[in-house]
Amino acid sequence: MCSIDTPTNPVSTPIHSTCFRPNFVCSAASPTFTCTATATATHPPATASKGIQEAAAGEEPLPLLHSTPAMAPAAFAAQVLRGRWFMAYGSFLIMSAAGATYIFAIYSKDIKATLGYSQEQLNTVGFFKDVGANIGIHAGLVAEVTPPWLVLAVGAAMNLGGYLMLYLSVTGRVRPAPPLWLVCLYIAVGANSQAFANTGALVTCVKNFPESRGVMLGLLKGFVGLSGAIFTQLYLAFYGPGGGGDTRPLILLVGWLPAAVSVAFLGTIRIIRAPRPPAAARREYRAFCAFLYASLALAAYLLVAIVLQKRFRFTRAEYGVSAAVVLTMLLLPFGIVLREEAALFKLNMTNAPEAAQADAPAPPPVTAAASAKPATTAGARLLLAALRPPPRGEDYSILQALVSVDMALLFTATVFGVGGTLTAIDNMGQIGESLGYPPRSVATFVSLISIWNYLGRVAAGFASEALLARHRIPRPLLVAGVLLLAVPGHLLIAFGVPGSLYAASVVVGFCFGAAYPMILAIISELFGLKYYSTLYNVGNVASPVGSYILNVRVAGRMYDREAARQGAVAAAAGGKGVTCVGTRCYRESFLVVAAVTVGAAAVTLALAWRTRAFYAGDIYARFKEGGGSGNNGVGEGAVVESKEQPEVDGRRGDRA
Repeated sequence: MCSIDTPTNPVSTPIHSTCFRPNFVCSAASPTFTCTATATATHPPATASKGIQEAAAGEEPLPLLHSTPAMAPAAFAAQVLRGRWFMAYGSFLIMSAAGATYIFAIYSKDIKATLGYSQEQLNTVGFFKDVGANIGIHAGLVAEVTPPWLVLAVGAAMNLGGYLMLYLSVTGRVRPAPPLWLVCLYIAVGANSQAFANTGALVTCVKNFPESRGVMLGLLKGFVGLSGAIFTQLYLAFYGPGGGGDTRPLILLVGWLPAAVSVAFLGTIRIIRAPRPPAAARREYRAFCAFLYASLALAAYLLVAIVLQKRFRFTRAEYGVSAAVVLTMLLLPFGIVLREEAALFKLNMTNAPEAAQADAPAPPPVTAAASAKPATTAGARLLLAALRPPPRGEDYSILQALVSVDMALLFTATVFGVGGTLTAIDNMGQIGESLGYPPRSVATFVSLISIWNYLGRVAAGFASEALLARHRIPRPLLVAGVLLLAVPGHLLIAFGVPGSLYAASVVVGFCFGAAYPMILAIISELFGLKYYSTLYNVGNVASPVGSYILNVRVAGRMYDREAARQGAVAAAAGGKGVTCVGTRCYRESFLVVAAVTVGAAAVTLALAWRTRAFYAGDIYARFKEGGGSGNNGVGEGAVVESKEQPEVDGRRGDRA
């Protein structure tokens, strides 16, 4: 920002950071701010501060600190609202409301009973829910050419529209009852908003924190994992005690709440491209640890609340108090934002005098030199890149990534590894019913999955980053270990040991949560960040494919076959669908799931062997050399106007 002093009203006008020079005056007469040289200094050294100091701390240019003390609170507030940390905090809140697909097991029984579906038909609805939640290639392509706020706005509209129509259908307000294909369309549209939220918020955070992508993915996906337990607490507070009651209002809640949160942060989520000094990088990890501790406290409270609510019967007022505590704990991380921004604000104040006297360097001539290279050389490089992919870690094109062997191995492992855990999560309600668990326990299973899903995500994010940095352990090797850990959970479900479903919920939830952020980090590490918005969603496509194969074609059909054998076919007029009772309902299907999970682990081990040399080196070297954020893409909050500015490491142009 540039301060323009008038006799009565000092104002601050946003300009390019290179305008902060002693003998330059800033003009806001046109949409594009300009700087012209003058004979005398517009700002005395004692009052002017350097706008690029914020950029050096990892922020966009912030309001210039005026000498008047009354201006400091306003300048600090502007820095907080436009800063990198508030953007991350907004992303955490969006993610905490973006996991509504994980509580499908709570309200699926009302969909089945109200619309008179068989288990295979209900699993088909669940499959389209997974399709909507995970197929977001179109969201990635939209994000390549539009700012993140537009991606989030589209997602909010889809979330509200899809789940609202599903709620109207289940409650009988739409007559006649919609056919199966239309119900599948409703839930697919509503769930697809999750792909837009992930692309708009998660991908933006990864680009803003490229050297901490594993930690950032773990935290963001961790909040998604907690969302199921958060929604359960809010549902019980808003609509009264559950325990087997009407869960249809929960569909309405997951329709309006995520949309409201996304709309609230439309102006906050954006790509911030600015160099960060080593001091800012050191503070960065400490801030992430603070966010981790805050989220762990929230997860611990949710776990205690779940245990108490299972043991004692709560009133609606007591559920309301519990929900209020949850909302308060979601606001606590904002204190971390204030702490980090206060440290940067103090640094700006301290360095203001010498910053005012230092001439801001002109933009580096790297771009001009790169653009001056012979066109024939650039054409040859483009042709070579089209025929042969770059080394691992460089920016692949979308086509190069899609046809690579590494992507094929990762996709296959996700289909059968993550798809198996997703099958268990989607069927947890029917599994508990078939094994004779009380209705209140079904909500407990879902909440346990949600919490351990969160713990798996943050543990995988932080642990894999630490093991990679200190011991160079490949992330694919850790994914293989997590998939093997899921096998005992599937076997507990298959054999139906009394009381074992609680342990199975913990194991399945943890493994599902741990695998996902590591798989998404692997995609960014092997194929680069330039097209990560699209490649991230390509990786997500594997989950619904696995869900269809293992959930619909295997688990659903075997369940209905066993139900028919038992003679438990309900009258169509009663609308109660098909019910199966006993351990045989899911035994064969989860034995199959356990077997294919072992195969998925073997495929992941093959990927770890192929990439062992890549992970043995410093995979973040290209970001450290430039001291910046790397190739972050183009966003509305960028410090620079040129799209070529990400070439700060001096190598990006050579990979054209």
